[in-house]
Amino acid sequence: MALSNSVTTCLSQPVHYAICKLGFEKKRTYDINNILSGNGEICWQAVTEHVCYLESDQSVDYIKSIRSLGPVCESVNLYFKSLTKEQFVIQYASWFHWTNCTEVFLEVFDVLQYTETTEVALGLMKLTSCLERALGDVYLLKGNDCPFLLRDLLASEQLAVVFGQSVMNVLRIFIGSPHGLNLRNVLWHGFASPQEIPAKYCAMLLFLTAGLGQLLQTYLLQTKCILIHRPSVIFVNLEELDVFPDLNNETLSIAEELVKLSSFVLKTMLPFWISALTAFKQSRYADSVILLLPQLEAGLRLLFTTINKCPNRLLTAESSAFYTTFDEMLAKHLDNEEVNQLPVVLEEPAMASEFLWDFLNHQEGPRIRDRLSHGEVNLEAFPREVANQIVAFAITLLCRFLDEDMFSLKEHMVIKPLMNCASCYQSRFHPIFRLKQQVLECMKSIHLWSELPTVPEEQVQTIKGLEVNAEASTLILMLSEITSQLLQYMPQNCCSSNDPISSVLTERQLIRLCDVRICTLYSPRPVLEVVAILRKISTHCHQVSEQVIASAEVRYTQWMNKTLRSRQRHNYLRMLNSIKILSPVLRLILILITLELVSVHSVCKKNPFDYQQYLKFLKSVLQYTENLVTYTSPEKNKWDEAMELINKALIKVRKISDRKLMLMHLAT
Repeated sequence: MALSNSVTTCLSQPVHYAICKLGFEKKRTYDINNILSGNGEICWQAVTEHVCYLESDQSVDYIKSIRSLGPVCESVNLYFKSLTKEQFVIQYASWFHWTNCTEVFLEVFDVLQYTETTEVALGLMKLTSCLERALGDVYLLKGNDCPFLLRDLLASEQLAVVFGQSVMNVLRIFIGSPHGLNLRNVLWHGFASPQEIPAKYCAMLLFLTAGLGQLLQTYLLQTKCILIHRPSVIFVNLEELDVFPDLNNETLSIAEELVKLSSFVLKTMLPFWISALTAFKQSRYADSVILLLPQLEAGLRLLFTTINKCPNRLLTAESSAFYTTFDEMLAKHLDNEEVNQLPVVLEEPAMASEFLWDFLNHQEGPRIRDRLSHGEVNLEAFPREVANQIVAFAITLLCRFLDEDMFSLKEHMVIKPLMNCASCYQSRFHPIFRLKQQVLECMKSIHLWSELPTVPEEQVQTIKGLEVNAEASTLILMLSEITSQLLQYMPQNCCSSNDPISSVLTERQLIRLCDVRICTLYSPRPVLEVVAILRKISTHCHQVSEQVIASAEVRYTQWMNKTLRSRQRHNYLRMLNSIKILSPVLRLILILITLELVSVHSVCKKNPFDYQQYLKFLKSVLQYTENLVTYTSPEKNKWDEAMELINKALIKVRKISDRKLMLMHLAT
């Protein structure tokens, strides 16, 4: 990708003009006292007077407004430079409390004193994400569901009620509208290089945020409302994110060399990469990831536009078109329906598409970019474990796009383990993988049944009137028959010729089945629909298992303490008899789920009618498991009804199996 050296900007001509030139056209000096009162409060009317409107429909004229506000921004920037940190804190710190991120805004003031370009860009990204989160909290004073997109949030009636429409128009000139400077999106999507973001716009947004705090305080006093901050998102189960080994200083030093050599890096963006690695070394993990994610997007966009032969998409789109972002670059097809070649290139050797989908897109994944860019995480508490994965992944991409004569770097003893991890990566947050996890967790739960305490046989014999379930042997026979049928469709390495309903064998078979690799990238809608139903079935099975364990333990204690009434004793013994059947039934359902999962892509072979019939079957199994949850709950304890339900369910499964209508039948 020789292009990485030749690209001088990723801003289209109109966007470059708007950000880098338009606000500098008016040369006159603006008196800061025009927009500052004696006690340091912002005179919003003096600011909003600079917003210009189109004569045609009275909507904001962004071009004229940016030009008019340019000198104001410069004046604010110079004003902040004239203040000491102590003066700034005394005068403005309290006005940032409404953001719940006061320290971030104080850091931005520090950055403005030195005007180091990458730090200004970083400060602006952090400022906009924290501001968006805070504005969302304000929105919830008046509305229910906060808009996901910043542009929708800023255009909302709810914020206009609190701050005033003219104030919101000022904000939209800087962020949130593709017609304005759109600083937030231009930075977060990796279009702007460090030198292309004027520090004065960062200063102005800092100034405006303080002004919003002043307006909000007045509003809260008048309405007697209380601003409630939504809790930060916390990354849990960090072990699930553990893909790459921990990065040490030697690896990071080599990474700094790779950045200068890899064609994945646009040379105009090089300072961002260096700053990201430096931030990681300094344990500023959120800063490192905030700097790095846009550069991953920029590098992938360069690759995307090169291999798909659409170089015009490298630049920022105009307000009438969409940016080329992660979502489009990771899609299966281009907007002209041709196959996107980027995933094909990324597939070997690094399973980059899977990794990016997992860490950025999948709903059950960490969605790191969304969390950071929308201000949902506590930046101070951002975990090293997460940053380590993003930096390590970035290093593998740097290596992937080295010249042939740099082969020795790829083979370096600290780099090779990273490349090996990347090459064998499998999705961890796709619904298919999550279903595998659910099945194994459910199996572990059922396995615990064998350890449940049971009533001594001699005590059972003293209970009069306990009916033996005459259907038990019939159910066991049917279970064995269906299980034997299903096991015929086991992959060869998962088969066993022993007792088909043995719990130990079932567990081994499930583990082997769950090890079967299933394609997750670009799963068609029918596949996802089937997986969604299978997951619900698995969830209900697990719930039944947990209910049985809880009830069995409680009832046993009550039995031994002789606190059960006669009817309760009979019911408890019915439960003990029932779970002898229930255990293999649940294991059968898990085998069925997993076999269908292994063959899930076969669903695309079904015609629309057969597909609907198949969904109908799955939904009937789902209904059976839902009812089973009800019957086995501590409140119901309807064990005879549970056995009747199991009988109906087994008959249904056997019927479908005999007709060979399942996916496992299509796959053979």
